[in-house]
Amino acid sequence: MEWVALLMFAVAVVVLLAGFPVAFSLGGIALIFAAVGMLLGVFDAAFLGTMPNRVFGIMSNETLMAVPLFVFMGVTLERARIAENLLDNMSSLFGRLRGGLGISVTLVGMLLAASTGIVGATVVTMGLLSLPTMLRRGYDPKIATGTICASGTLGQIIPPSIILVLLGDVLSSAYSQAQLDQGIFSPDTVSVGDLFAGALIPGLGLVLLYILYIIGLAIVKPSLMPAAHEAADAAAPATLFQVLQALLAPLLLILAVLGSILAGLATPTEAAGVGAVGALLLALAKQQFSITRLVDVMRATVRVSSMVFMILIGASIFSLVFRGYGGDHLVRELLENLPGGHIAAMLIVMLLMFLLGFVLDFIEITFVVVPIVGPILLAMGIDPVWLGIMIAINLQTSFLTPPFGFALFYLRGVAPASVSTGDIYRGVMPFVAIQVFALVLLALWPELATWLPDVIYGR
Repeated sequence: MEWVALLMFAVAVVVLLAGFPVAFSLGGIALIFAAVGMLLGVFDAAFLGTMPNRVFGIMSNETLMAVPLFVFMGVTLERARIAENLLDNMSSLFGRLRGGLGISVTLVGMLLAASTGIVGATVVTMGLLSLPTMLRRGYDPKIATGTICASGTLGQIIPPSIILVLLGDVLSSAYSQAQLDQGIFSPDTVSVGDLFAGALIPGLGLVLLYILYIIGLAIVKPSLMPAAHEAADAAAPATLFQVLQALLAPLLLILAVLGSILAGLATPTEAAGVGAVGALLLALAKQQFSITRLVDVMRATVRVSSMVFMILIGASIFSLVFRGYGGDHLVRELLENLPGGHIAAMLIVMLLMFLLGFVLDFIEITFVVVPIVGPILLAMGIDPVWLGIMIAINLQTSFLTPPFGFALFYLRGVAPASVSTGDIYRGVMPFVAIQVFALVLLALWPELATWLPDVIYGR
């Protein structure tokens, strides 16, 4: 019956490709397979009996309370047009540098990613704000679209990120289960704070690699990205005071949220509350932010948060039925019997997640795939923080890779007709290569992800 679990997984992927809602598809398919199995006497209904406890656990999970708060923070900053002000000042500051606008887009994308943590929102916002300006100032469409897509996906890895919150919660459960399976009844723990600390060096390293690529390309092929001051509509260079004024409030907000977590002064949920209030105060300081916009922000927050938790409930039902058919044992046997041990198992899992990233969102992969393979990999001695950062960067790469990367579709939806899909695909390929290079570096030197959590938390 173990192969029935894999059949159920394959059916779920096909149904999701057909465009059906994720949460209801996962739960519905699992219940259908469970009902058929009970009729045939091959599935124990007791597995479904634990579902109420799981739902209650989701409702009472303090870590997951950070999700709606971080969503509110990100949506508020987006609707308050904080990014627009940042981009204007940063681009005028770097105006005398060839490729300066590309560097500005990367830096603002980094700050926006750290503020929102939502890939789709960041790519769309940066596409609407910066793509017309880059094209108008003579940037090659491939360079412009590639820079925007790459900087927009930084929300995957740069904390504080909703994705890292969800991944941290799932990996915490997987790590505990792995240790209990090994007979360790006082298990070590891994927290969202550990993942935040582990993601800092790889995330900032990616930003640095992006900027170095843009600078190198500007030197080798200067015609692809002219300096902003050469454009007819170029604004006067911004003063350092203007730039600091634009940067100060968002940076203080990010530092307050992230710094309080890393310093151990607040849990991720408490820090998310600080971020939500801080974002609201920043928005209210801009007089254009009205009650109508606040209502829009609250509706968007409820919509996104409801989607996340409905997927989590649907994925919980799916994982229960998957285990009821013995799918976890089959996956364990397949991975443990691979020649090459944990290295081969890690490569297979990374490849599977990369391919699934073409058709499933990060949330579905986090809630469906990680609970299945996580305990197996962690029982092999793999560090949970390193595993979490590898998964995040791997899926970030998947979301950038043609022809199915989510970031490409987001940008295609807001790009002008003069920019072809081929331009977008060719533009992101160098950034995909940078992502793969970063993954290789992280695989060779796990300390890039584990050193900072060890220093801060003494893991």
